[in-house]
Amino acid sequence: MKIKSSNYEYSVFLLHAEEGGYIVNVPALPGCMTQGETVEEAIAMAKEAIDLYLETLVERGKEIPVEDEHLITRIKGKIPRVGKATVTYAMDNLIVNCKLNILNHMIIFF
Repeated sequence: MKIKSSNYEYSVFLLHAEEGGYIVNVPALPGCMTQGETVEEAIAMAKEAIDLYLETLVERGKEIPVEDEHLITRIKGKIPRVGKATVTYAMDNLIVNCKLNILNHMIIFF
């Protein structure tokens, strides 16, 4: 295996963890994940995880993935006007019925 460079750059995604802190995922490196209590710690842990991942690939004679450049942006979705609606959802084993008057309101589900 020929190594093209000694420096590689990868996109990382930081997600808020329910229990606190951040979970970090490196999509170009399958299974490369870590976490940290703060953004700074999560990024530092991601750098270490990427280095260890690449080191393991080299030791095993595997190709090192090169991430293509891409653009990531956010796009808002919109629910069309539907007048009055009833929405049912489960939350902590409790079923709640809500009546909504949806007129150009943005609803985001997490």
